[in-house]
Amino acid sequence: MPEGHTVHRIANAFQAEFAGRAVTVTSPQGRFNSDAALISGRVLNRARAIGKQMFLEFAGGAVLRIHLGIYGKWQFHDSADAAITGQVRARFTSGEISADLRGPTICEVITKGEAKTVFNRLGPDPLNANPGNREAQRFISRVKASKSPIGLLLMNQDVIAGIGNVYRAELLFRAQISPHKLGNQCTTEELQAIWDDSVKLLRIGVKTGFMITKEKLFRKNPTKAERNWVYKREGTPCERCGASVQIELMATRKLYWCPGCQK
Repeated sequence: MPEGHTVHRIANAFQAEFAGRAVTVTSPQGRFNSDAALISGRVLNRARAIGKQMFLEFAGGAVLRIHLGIYGKWQFHDSADAAITGQVRARFTSGEISADLRGPTICEVITKGEAKTVFNRLGPDPLNANPGNREAQRFISRVKASKSPIGLLLMNQDVIAGIGNVYRAELLFRAQISPHKLGNQCTTEELQAIWDDSVKLLRIGVKTGFMITKEKLFRKNPTKAERNWVYKREGTPCERCGASVQIELMATRKLYWCPGCQK
């Protein structure tokens, strides 16, 4: 499933290519026909991401909410007449640019009021504005109010939006915090450090398109196997302490961590 940096990159691309222009929306697959008719021909005012969801705000108040889920993906074309391949849920066209959406979990036109309800439910997004550190404080308060493990809370989009399995594992390793530590046992300082690090790592993800979590590789082009400390490195020695990197299931999701560093 794409993590937050990927969705922000897509929203940025939509903003650059389509914002301020009338957009033709069709559904080659046919499953989006009725909703496509509600927004086709309208001007796209704004494209933005909150966590793993993208919202396209059209003139007249309609909002298209999209969650890619596990299988969803986008493909942009430098042609309005690009050949349609596979099951395209929706095609967006303006001028000579088109974008195809395949396999999303959520793709629905909602009202501004309904969109606001979704916004309010989602946790703070490290990639969005944080005036006066208020968004960080929202994250900290939600974690400290819970008796669930921090490894579970970081995957909860109502606690912090945009973090997935890779960033969860890497943020906790970099903070040297056990994924089993309960939220209400985490200190404010620990949680502020996790927040600040998530801002740093996600911004690098937006810039590079990759989830790179080793400082020495931030300005390089590492292979996928080199990018991370513990994610998908189970059974190998930790590069910091030499302990064997562990893998286990936490709420059905694979969790990677180092018992030597994360105590």
